[in-house]
Amino acid sequence: MAIVRPFCAVRPRSDIADQVAALPYDVYNRQEAREAVKGKPYSFLNIDRPETQLDPSVDIYSDIVYETANHLLRKHIESGVFIQDRFPCYYIYELIMDGRHQTGIVGCASIDDYIDGTIKQHEKTRADKEIDRIRHVDACNAQTGPIFLAYRSQKEINLIVKEIQSETKPICDFVADDGIEHRIWRISNPVIIDDLQSAFQKLPNLYIADGHHRAASAVKVGLGRRNADPDYTGTEEYNYFLSVLFPDDQLCIMDYNRTVRDLNGYSKTEFLEKIEEYFTVTEVGKEAYRPQEKHTFGMYLDSNWYELRLKEEWFTDDPVKSLDVSILQDYLLDPILGIHDPKTDDRIDFIGGIRGLKELERRADSDMRVSFSLYPTNISELLAVADADRLMPPKSTWFEPKLRSGLFLHLI
Repeated sequence: MAIVRPFCAVRPRSDIADQVAALPYDVYNRQEAREAVKGKPYSFLNIDRPETQLDPSVDIYSDIVYETANHLLRKHIESGVFIQDRFPCYYIYELIMDGRHQTGIVGCASIDDYIDGTIKQHEKTRADKEIDRIRHVDACNAQTGPIFLAYRSQKEINLIVKEIQSETKPICDFVADDGIEHRIWRISNPVIIDDLQSAFQKLPNLYIADGHHRAASAVKVGLGRRNADPDYTGTEEYNYFLSVLFPDDQLCIMDYNRTVRDLNGYSKTEFLEKIEEYFTVTEVGKEAYRPQEKHTFGMYLDSNWYELRLKEEWFTDDPVKSLDVSILQDYLLDPILGIHDPKTDDRIDFIGGIRGLKELERRADSDMRVSFSLYPTNISELLAVADADRLMPPKSTWFEPKLRSGLFLHLI
């Protein structure tokens, strides 16, 4: 049984929502973030990455960074850039990309559901990344980035969403710089709120699609505040974390590709011979190769593309080992190229599918040597791994479109 509560959202005024909305903090490095906020005083990235407001010499984990985030947030609330709804609501958040609609419910999920496994995970988190967001949430007394949750599509929820969208106007509607349209509806009718809350309670599980570090951080902040609160009842806002929940049949996962700096000491001929132990290798020429089915891969090496097709003798039904990201890691990157831990090895880099195959070519022709294009992991595979209480390899999924930060804040 999943608990998803309505809440009193802090959100930007509708007339400047497009100026506030920002891509998630972790899609930028420090320099990219600094460039992205230039001339954009309302961009939420100023708050999500507050080091952009300070001298570049300042350590990004120093106290002044988190104090700056809190100062900017309070300033925008006091000046009216952000407003807060006076009573708990749900919100519908629709994103439209290339004609494809992805529509979710914004609410607050329970940290207890996270702890007991009702909210399932598929990815490990890193302590350093958790600490950064823990300090950010604590300093701001707010969760500022929504967790992207998925659930197996439910007719009852779908009908409620469609009815609201057809009968009411959105409170916010804008097209971002990347061409993605963002539309928001507020659900304030108590009867509909009760219906939605009951519908979510019928779901046996929710799944973290994206935002594992934000979720872990929100939970740890909540537990810390429980321990410090002698009057804790379980109803306090810190017991819940900001989420957008999407039905699984609307989600799009793009390919998450790899590029590697060298051939691990092998000549090109030796390297191709090694690959043929596990894959059938076919040279396809200069045109970029995008895999069209599972267990096939593109490889760009010395200005040519190759198709790599896993030999059937290596097929498996294991929910993790059968993932294409696992196959590439287990049969090529690790045993041949010596990439034993892709999370820490600086010889490998990861390129989201939104950047296209030309980026794979550019990297292999410049600072890297060989690139690989993958067939995307699908949402059914993600759910299967999570249901088996297993973990996916790092950088297995690239969701598009990206949720914008700053459109909803949850004060704790």
